[in-house]
This record gives sequence, C-alpha cells and structure tokens, in this order.
Amino acid sequence: MNEERAPETPAASDKKGGALRSTLLTVVILAAMAIFGLGLYWSVQPQPFSVTENVVELAGADAISEGDDPSSAVPGVAVVSTIIRVASTLLDKPGGFLHNDMTPPGVIIDNMSNWEYGVLTEVRDSVRSLRNDFSRSQTQSIENQSLQKADSDFNFSAEAWLIPSAEEMYKDGVSMLNQYLADLKSGRDPSARFYTRADNLRAYLQVVEKRLGSYGQRLAASVGDPELTAAFDTRAQQSPEAEATSSAQQLGAEATPWTEIDDVFYEARGYSWALYHMMTAIQIDFRDVLKQKNAEVSMHQIIRDLEMAIVRKYSPMVLNGHGFGVLANHSLVLASYLGRANAAVIDLRVLLERG
Repeated sequence: MNEERAPETPAASDKKGGALRSTLLTVVILAAMAIFGLGLYWSVQPQPFSVTENVVELAGADAISEGDDPSSAVPGVAVVSTIIRVASTLLDKPGGFLHNDMTPPGVIIDNMSNWEYGVLTEVRDSVRSLRNDFSRSQTQSIENQSLQKADSDFNFSAEAWLIPSAEEMYKDGVSMLNQYLADLKSGRDPSARFYTRADNLRAYLQVVEKRLGSYGQRLAASVGDPELTAAFDTRAQQSPEAEATSSAQQLGAEATPWTEIDDVFYEARGYSWALYHMMTAIQIDFRDVLKQKNAEVSMHQIIRDLEMAIVRKYSPMVLNGHGFGVLANHSLVLASYLGRANAAVIDLRVLLERG
C-alpha cells in the first residue's frame, strides 16, 4: 500500500519559489551583461585602413606604384577599391550592419547606427559621382551598367530589414563595383572608364563641401553655449562664400535637441571616416592633376584635418561642455576640424577651376 505524500509546508513552498526567482534573476542579469558587453564591442569604430594596401589586395600589385607618393597605373583603381572597402566595412565589421536591426543589442546601439549612416552617405555620394562624373567623358557618353546598378543598390532604404534587406542590396552594390573594377583593369567594357579630369573632381568636391558645411552647422547647433556657437560662426564666415549665406543660415538654424546631440556627432564621424579614405584615394588617382594645379597642399590639409576628426574618442559619452569648463565639448571640436577641412575643400575646388 502506497504511502500518502505529505503536503508541502508553506516554508518549503516559499523556499522553492525563492530559488526559482533567484535563478530567473541570475539569468536575466547574465543576459543583460552579455548584451551590454556585446553592444560595447559592436560600438567600437573600425580602425582606418591603408588605401595603398587595399588597392594591392583588390586590384593587384601592378595597379599602383610604390613609394612615398604612390600613383595608380590604371586611373580609378584607388578610388573604386576604396569605395568597395568602405562599403564592405559596413557589412563585415563586428555585428554587421546594425542600422536596420530589430533585436538587441543592435536595436539599442544608436551610436554605431548613426555612424553607419554617415559612412553610407559618403558611399552614396561617391558611387553617384562615379556614375555621373568620373566614368563619363562627356554628357553624351554611354552610362556604365554596373555603376548604374550599384547606385540604385546603395540608395536602397537603410531601414529595410525584410526581403529584400538593406544588407542584401548593399552586398549586390559591392558586387557591381567589383565588376566595374575588373572591367576597368581589363578594358573589356568600353563604358568602364575613369577620367581623371579637373572638372570631374570639381563636381565631386561641390558635393563634399555641402556635406561638410551641413555637418558643421548641425554640430555647432548642438553646442549649449551661445558664445561658443558665435565664435564658431565667426570662424566659418572667413571665406566670401560663407559670408554670403551666413545670415540665411542663422535664420534657419535651430538648436539640436539634447537627445540628438550624440546622433549628429556619430553621423558626422562616420562621414568623416569614409571621406578620409576617399580623399586619400583621390590623391593617388589624381596626383598628376593636383600637381598641375598646384593643389597638393590643399589636399594634404584636407586629409590631415579629416584624420584628426576620426581619432579615437576615449570618453564613453559625447560631452557638451561650456567654454573653458571642466568638461570638453566634443561636438565643437569635431565641427572645428570639419570646418577646416571644408575651407581646404573650397580652396582645392577653386584651384582646380582657376589654377
């Protein structure tokens, strides 16, 4: 005859319930720590890469000359290889492309998401310039189909996460650029050309100076101290072109909400990171043009200021200090470097036009 099981006492029941709650709490804490740690790792900005080594890797050692002042044996290989590497970094860095993530930790990492969008903005500008300017000898020339497809792919919405996802479209865009690079080297496709002319570069620089000017204004609008903002605006108005539009910009400028200060900062950092590599590649492909126009100094200044704009930030958060206070003002520091780079871009464009 089976013995009847004695009912659990309230004390034993409470003990089991407490153990279960403790186990669940431990699991939740460990999961939160894992997500937090993974988020920190994914939020680290990728290190700058060597443009010359990247050209050798993608186009071969014969595509670029060695030395302190390398130049491309095939016009355009440095620019195209750099765009491919920058776009691939968006997809292959730790965590992959996070801008369209719907699950943690990607969905809560807004700093890296904004950094990615800044990089993507420069990739889109570069591919559009490849399609409309660098690969065209004149307005009636035939458009390269690979660049046409790549331009369409990279302009796909960065928010898309379902079929087709943004990653799928951007991977296809990278494939199209690789196809264009192969045709550029082999010469098989008559439409796969790259013309290193001053007017082509000038058209691209017009886009760059507008981007840098926009980011500079948005960063300055993030500054909480009106005196610092006024000082920055005074520096930005040194050129005649800036003076002509300063009043309109001040009328239309609005202070950046404090919740968006870090968003603007990281987006500008991402754009600067991509533009730094692009300008280094342009220096290689357009070396002869820059020498003829005596524009090498301006190009060096652009690259130097962009390099300083993307140095590692050790502070875990974007600080928005006032004047000579205890805390730094990261937005204003970045705006200063981008303002200097923008002034050099304007000088370079003028030299290409008149030099």
